[in-house]
This record gives sequence, structure tokens and C-alpha cells, in this order.
Amino acid sequence: MKTLYTSEQNALTLIALMKSHNIRKVIASPGATNASFVASIQHDPFFELYSAVDERSASYIACGLSAESGEPVALSCTGATASRNYIPGLTEAFYRKLPVLAITSALHEGRIGQNIPQVIDRRAPLNDIVKLSVGIPTFHTEEDKLRYSVQINRALLELRRNGGGPVHINLTTTYSGDFSTKSLPEVKTICRYTLSDVFPEIPCGKIAVFVGEHQKWSDELTHAVDDFCEKYDAVVLCDQTSNYRGKYRVLANLISAQTQYDASILHTELIIDLGNVSGAYIPCRSNQVWRVNPDGEVRDAYNKLRCVFQMREEDFFNYYSSRKDNNTENSFYQQLTSERERIEQKIPELPFSNIWIAQQTSGRLPKHSLLYLGILNTLRSWNFFETPSTVTCYSNTGGFGIDGGVSTLLGMSLADRQRLCFGVVGDLGFFYDMNALGNRHVGNNLRLMLINNGRGTEFRNYSHVAARFGEDADPFIAAAGHYGNQSSVLVKHYAADLDCEYMSASNKEEYFTCVERFLMPELTERPMVFEVFTDSQCESDALRIMNNLEVSAVSSAKQLAKSFLGDKGVQAVKKILSK
Repeated sequence: MKTLYTSEQNALTLIALMKSHNIRKVIASPGATNASFVASIQHDPFFELYSAVDERSASYIACGLSAESGEPVALSCTGATASRNYIPGLTEAFYRKLPVLAITSALHEGRIGQNIPQVIDRRAPLNDIVKLSVGIPTFHTEEDKLRYSVQINRALLELRRNGGGPVHINLTTTYSGDFSTKSLPEVKTICRYTLSDVFPEIPCGKIAVFVGEHQKWSDELTHAVDDFCEKYDAVVLCDQTSNYRGKYRVLANLISAQTQYDASILHTELIIDLGNVSGAYIPCRSNQVWRVNPDGEVRDAYNKLRCVFQMREEDFFNYYSSRKDNNTENSFYQQLTSERERIEQKIPELPFSNIWIAQQTSGRLPKHSLLYLGILNTLRSWNFFETPSTVTCYSNTGGFGIDGGVSTLLGMSLADRQRLCFGVVGDLGFFYDMNALGNRHVGNNLRLMLINNGRGTEFRNYSHVAARFGEDADPFIAAAGHYGNQSSVLVKHYAADLDCEYMSASNKEEYFTCVERFLMPELTERPMVFEVFTDSQCESDALRIMNNLEVSAVSSAKQLAKSFLGDKGVQAVKKILSK
């Protein structure tokens, strides 16, 4: 019987990606755990196989073969102590920067430490034997395939990165005896480029630059992006933390948040991804993503990554701009801004909530001030509305925790005592980090707004998975009732005792009475704390309104069908139609 490929999807994906990255030389050592992998490549004419019984010798053979051929060389071994014998050769490869790929086959990670024969722990390699080590488990879901394909790409790219070096892949096997797979799966190949490489062509179609959290922009970078957008009819999709303030900025959340409307204007051919973690949750409606960052790391938030450019952002945009004549019209930006303005005009009177506060406040922030936003509910609320072009915005999206917002705001305020620094945080975040307000370095340029709804209101929003529990979510999921349970005097006394100016509001009228003082552009004698008491139901209602400003005919029909059939009925109809 003719032997084909194994049925193990993780091995198939690795083999397919080795072919796409042109890694053909393999030195195989005998074993059962790696049989699925070795037998599969043995009958594929693309691969050039060699045999070595002694893994120690195999790793040195790989060093010699790689050094002389100038190509990456892969190693394959079984479980038990076989991989330990690679250590001397991989050490040699590490210090000589030789691209040796050690593929060690293993059983399920959960067997480690259970006295099961031939199972050893390879999860923590020595510091100087490989540049990168990744574990590839068996695939059970489509997301497994998508996410671990990225990890395999990352590992294979690392072989040649920054001068090259050895890499380790720990490949889980199920000992499958099924070798009936006729062809390798289609895989997504990720490529990395540096300034010395030949760059790919910009694809035809709509182009968007997406910026996650980003540090202050230099004039050089802003000019480079503006020039690129002008020549390629591109736009820059931002959230408040993007800090791009050039000509082509579009705060896209208001459009992308519409749950009953899929704005075709946001469908692009290419997204150029800049910056760090974004709290905007803007869905990717693009055919491919190119990431540009000096670190050159593979970061694929949307499963659409195709290219990584390891270089300064300025160099990337200047390169492509130099290859393109001026564009006669910039219709994409005009269309997108018109779409946003059209949806914004549909916003009705909102309930008293974080979103309403953002609506009334964001555009009135003093010039050249700084704004810190608490993660999730606050950041989402303020992403709906534009801030002045001279305001810089930050949020702790890196770790995405509630634990350090007030301290972060304090740190920012210390950098320039003459610059007003505003912060907006929820009650759980405030009380978690309230000690920072007592720091003796707090200055009169710090102004903190506390949105106190008595709980983690995110978990009471209509769209959250915990919403099904209603008030039963309060005791333990939303952590309601702590810290004075919306006490009207607790924060007031605390702030006053720390020599902060305190004000509060429980409705729109009271808010308008206080906000003028809170936003005054001049420095006052003391730091300010503005406590705003809101209700979780109003918070949820406001979010529901903002997410349903626009309704397409298709979505309207779906909602009608759901009202008649229910969730189970809709799923049943989908199954029938798919047959």
C-alpha cells in the first residue's frame, strides 16, 4: 500500500509550512513518537532526508550541513532522552547563529510528571541552545489550527532572523497509524522583511492603516503616514490611544460597533497594523494584514497576518510613498468620515451614563491636556466621541487590568507639572488603586473623574455573557456592594482629607453644574476629584442605543426571524440550508 501523509493535523501543518518556507533538509533519528512526521516527509520528493541514529551526532551533522549549504536544516527525534542529546550541537548552532530546526516529538503535555514511560519535560529549554521554543499540540478546533499555524510560522521565521540561529518545535503526536491523507492542507505563510529585502507590491483595493496603542508621534512619522495615505487613498483607523493626529484620522468605533449593520466601507483589501494592544475591539474586515514594527515580532490579532516588516514605521511608509505618484482624489477618507457623521447624527438623548459623560465632555477637554481612560467600559465609551487634536490619550491596554489606573495617571502628571492630566476610571478600579491619591507627589495638575456605579458594570451590560444572570451577577461576578456601596461621603471625605478639591453629580443637571470647573484650562490650587454616580441599567441602555443606531435590511430580517423562531429555531434552519 502506498504511504501518504499522516492524519495528524498539527504535523500536516508543520510540513506544509516547512515547504512554503523552503526548509527541505531533514536529519531524522529513529523512533516511534516521530514516525508520523518522518513517514510523511519520507515520501514527499520536496524533502531531502538523511538518517542518523545518534541524536548528538545528528545535531552536529546539521551544523555542518547548514554552514556549508547556507540553508536551514531540520532535526527530528522521538521522545524520552533523545532530545537531550541535541544540546551540544544546538549550543554550537546558537553561538554560530546556524539555522538548525530541532523538531522533538512528544506525547500529550498532561502526561508530564505522571511516571509515564518516555515522557520528559521540554517546556523550559536552556538559555543558549535555541532562540525560540514553541509547543504545538494536537489540533481539535479551527482556532487551534489558526493560532498554532501562526506559532509555526513564527518559529520558522526565527531561523533566519537577526543573523539566524537554532529554533525548537515540540510537536505532540497521538501515534496515529492513519497515513491516508492525500494532500497537505492549505496554510497561511507569513513573511518577514527588513530594509535590505525586496518589498512586496501594495495590493489593489482599499487600504487602511490601523493603529493600536501608540506612543507620541514624531512629526516625521505623522508626515510619512499622511503622505502615504494621500498617495494610496488610504485612511488611518484609530481609537483614543492611537495618538495619531494627522490628516486621515478616523475614530472608527462608532461605525464598527453597530451590531445590526455591517458597514461595507470598512471592508478593505489591506490593513497595515501599527502600535500595540488596542482596546477598541474593532473587527478586522480585511483580506490581509501587514504588521510594521521595529521589533519584527509575529503578532497576528486577526488571523490575517501575511507580512511583518522589521523596521521603523517611517522607513516603511517613506519607501512605499517614494514608489507612487500623487493621487488625484482621496475618496476613501471622505466616504468613511461621511459614514461616521451620518451615524453620529442618529444618536438620541442618552441616559445618564459613562457614554453620555463622554459625549458631553470629550470635545471640551482643554488644549494640550492629557487623558487617561480606564480599560473596557470607560475606554469603549470615550472611543465613540472625538477628542481635541492636541490631546494625547492613554490607557493600560498592555496588561488590560483595572489595578493601576490612578497610579498611571499620577505618573503621567509628574512628567510635566504645568500640563493638565485628566483621568476617568470606574469605582472598582479607583478603590483598587486609591492609595495613589495619597502619594505626597500628587500635584494640582491632576484631575480624576470617578464613575461610581457600585459594581463592575461591564458584567451588567446587556451584551455581556453575565447579563443572563441579571441581578444575580452582582454578588460575585460584578462584585457589587463593596467600598461603601455608592456612599455619597466616603470618597468625599477621603479626597478632602488628602487636600483634593471634591465635587459630585448624580444626574445631568448636577453634572453640568460641576463640569465647567473640572475642565477649566487654568491650574487650580489643588488636584480635583469629580465623583459621578451612575446606574448600571442606564449604562447598559446607553450602550444598547449606541450599538444599534444603524440597522441594515438583512439584520432586520434576521431579528424578525429570531423573534419567531428563537435561537434554536434559527440554528435548525441554518443546518437545513447548509445541506
